[in-house]
Amino acid sequence: MKVLKFGGTSVGSAERIRSIANLLPNNEPCVVVLSAMAGTTNSLIDITNEAINGKMLMAIEKTKKLEDKYISTIEKLYETKTYRNRGEEFVSEIFQQIIRKFIDGFTDSNSREIVAFGEILSTGLFHMYLTELGKKSAYISALRFMRTDKDKEPDYFYIEESIDRAISTNPFAQVYITEGFICRNSIGEIDNLGRGGSDYTAAIIGNAVNATEVQIWTDIDGLHNNDPRFVENTTPLRSLSYDEAAELAYFGAKILHPATIQPCRVKGIPVLLKNTLQPEDEGTLITAFHNPQGIKAIAAKDGITAINIRSSRMLLAYGFLNKVFEVFNHYKTAVDMITTSEVAISLTIDNTENLTAITKQLSAFSSVDVEQNQTIICIVGDFVANRNGYAALVFGALKEIPIRMISYGGSNNNISVLIDSQNKVKALQALQGIVDNSTVINSELVAQTINY
Repeated sequence: MKVLKFGGTSVGSAERIRSIANLLPNNEPCVVVLSAMAGTTNSLIDITNEAINGKMLMAIEKTKKLEDKYISTIEKLYETKTYRNRGEEFVSEIFQQIIRKFIDGFTDSNSREIVAFGEILSTGLFHMYLTELGKKSAYISALRFMRTDKDKEPDYFYIEESIDRAISTNPFAQVYITEGFICRNSIGEIDNLGRGGSDYTAAIIGNAVNATEVQIWTDIDGLHNNDPRFVENTTPLRSLSYDEAAELAYFGAKILHPATIQPCRVKGIPVLLKNTLQPEDEGTLITAFHNPQGIKAIAAKDGITAINIRSSRMLLAYGFLNKVFEVFNHYKTAVDMITTSEVAISLTIDNTENLTAITKQLSAFSSVDVEQNQTIICIVGDFVANRNGYAALVFGALKEIPIRMISYGGSNNNISVLIDSQNKVKALQALQGIVDNSTVINSELVAQTINY
């Protein structure tokens, strides 16, 4: 069984929805995971924000506007009047549920419930479309099997048992359709896996059903060796190891949710990134296989905050590092990069929700400086087989860019640098010249770089 996830642009119109029906495998059953139609999640968040601010009439008006968009899609999607009517009834009921939440007394807990309707809409419409085509399909609600524990991690035992039960009750089906992104939390409330969470859903399901492959379908032909939004002449990477793909995803490659790799890596499930607009393109295949190929790709992660923590004593005292990380652990705030000297620690975070409380607690035993609007540039490749020259290539390319922090040696697969976000595009463009997809390293280029 394969798992296929289609993103928001892949289901963003009637034409796109029709096209993905042709991408489903014919010779084996599959689970199809769908995002909300492009723009829907943002619209639903906007609607809930209006309601939170007490602007119920504006929330209702925007809800009706979004409903009109779906009715228009239905008119183009279905061939028969019967299914157009069914589609309209389904959509109207969903939007009536949303409006009732405003009328009955809106609460903060309603926000996640309303946002979840985006995925429920796309899966419902796609299921009806496959039914109209005569395909053997079944809808299995993610809210019946996708659950997180008290630490907001997937509850794999519950998920595996529940999805197996849902599939076994529909043995006739060839296609099982479900929602990405949405789930229930440990107390049974409707919740979600965060932005981009549909990729994560697909990986979790792949793990639970022991899939032969997890396919992530988007609007770009695989992971590129740099960000095509800012750099010209980037090329797709045809193969990556789990570790390399995880580094790129975590440090800014937008095509893949950072948590996607781990559930598949655990069971050795290949992950294939494909383009719905060019399905004939081979895409990027992610497996356990590691190709020692030198510098492979560049990624950038924005929204980074650097925190410099200086000991109140002249030298770092015993237990100082422990005290620092206890603060971040208490506020469940992950650290991306870290460098140390005898008297100071510099580190970065991307979640500033508790920044004020963190700095206040750190200030009790150290002096603290904070720099925001920073970007981590991640250079991914093979830095084990031959480390000679790689640092020279990277820092030679960045010789015009002020560098705030450097992380090298902690990972076998990346060199990371922290820069001011205003220099991001310049840095990405400068680094493109050192990306090499075919050889381990060009010794002449290294020699030139060392002597710059």
